Amino acid sequence: MYQLDLKKPQNIFFCGIGGISMSGLAFVLLDSGFKVGGSDRSASELTKRLEESGAYIFIGQNEENVTNDIDVFVYTAAISQDHPELKKAKALGIPMLTRAELLGQMMRNYKLPIGISGTHGKTTVTSMVSEILLNADADPTLFVGGMLEAIGGNIRIGHSDVLVTEACEYTNSFHSFYPKASVILNVEEDHLDFFKDIHDIRNSFNKYACLNPEDGVVVIGGDIEGLDVILDGVKAKVVTFGKDSKSSYYPISINIDELGISHFMLKSPDFDDEEFSLKIPGQHNILNALAAIALCDFLKVDRKVIKKTLAGFGGAKRRFEYRGELNGFRVFDDYAHHPSEITATLTGVSKYPKNKLWCIFQPHTYSRTKAFLHEFAKALSLSDVVVLADIYAAREKDTLGISSEDLYKEIKKLGTECYYFHSFEEIENFVKENCTHGDMLITMGAGDVVNIADDLVGK
Repeated sequence: MYQLDLKKPQNIFFCGIGGISMSGLAFVLLDSGFKVGGSDRSASELTKRLEESGAYIFIGQNEENVTNDIDVFVYTAAISQDHPELKKAKALGIPMLTRAELLGQMMRNYKLPIGISGTHGKTTVTSMVSEILLNADADPTLFVGGMLEAIGGNIRIGHSDVLVTEACEYTNSFHSFYPKASVILNVEEDHLDFFKDIHDIRNSFNKYACLNPEDGVVVIGGDIEGLDVILDGVKAKVVTFGKDSKSSYYPISINIDELGISHFMLKSPDFDDEEFSLKIPGQHNILNALAAIALCDFLKVDRKVIKKTLAGFGGAKRRFEYRGELNGFRVFDDYAHHPSEITATLTGVSKYPKNKLWCIFQPHTYSRTKAFLHEFAKALSLSDVVVLADIYAAREKDTLGISSEDLYKEIKKLGTECYYFHSFEEIENFVKENCTHGDMLITMGAGDVVNIADDLVGK
């Protein structure tokens, strides 16, 4: 693998530079004096910010964008091998790094690199930890998989030895990392277009956990099925968090008020019982908070800072984010795109004051929709009314014979009120005519369904 010397600036080209993670890496290299450029399919706020910071940007991905003065070509492992820019870079013999390999090399430049992983919740916990460290004046470098208001984006370049990043399991990308401290939130079936099954996924997380050194830590969900497999051979200190006393960190006396704010007492080693509060909804977010607390205890952050930060934590963008109001009904947006995430979000808002709960769902990828068709139907049926959009293809092509109509039929079988429209315009018109004062509406999915929420509230 090509070794990038971060102290010797070069010309780096990012294929897909507008992506949330790729753009973060590009900003860091720009700050380090590198010449940075890249391409993306369309312009965005991130590509605009990169240009303003000195990057050269191509809108549209063509082989002409790749020239022989480029020193390193960076790409995501998810792009196809027949991508025109990738083929051109290979033909020119330009050294290549995947996004994960580049991030891994950056981690080696820090004394305390932290990776936050799991099937769900990575962005929320990374955001929690980020805000705690900022409030503790730790001056960290941060890579967040979403837009975090506290840092005005998805990246913060600090000047300490602390780096925090999300660590994604897809294509085993986190195997390229060099963490000293890691969080593993949960391990479930997902990305079955790459992994064979849950056993394959557990083995992948095991290899990641084993990357942490003896003087490091692995903070892991104690309720994870197959925990022994994931921790086999791990040399770092292991700290567990979970629902009950079988874990090192667990909550008692949980109380959720009528506004969805959680209050709980925390049981943990080396500390007296202490009450915490959390304004983002759902018991899954209590577990997310426990993971953040356990990690920050290892980092010796003042508990008062942790407690105050979590009490005021409002979440990252697209994580149950309030977008506005229309005709007396409130509109939220959520990134949930896996049945477990949908269940957690819809269960979490159950105590919010409302009349009907509406969920506009955009399935993400054909493979995930087909693999979890029945689970999606069951999860979405926790809402009173479901409105489906077409599947967001992302990296995939429609070769599996699956569509949102199949999900529509499954939801109707469960007796849930459900509708399916092919265009966002049709969905928006239907909602305006039928969603009434006092209702709650959530747009949900990892694609561009947030545009519906913003159109409804006039953003």
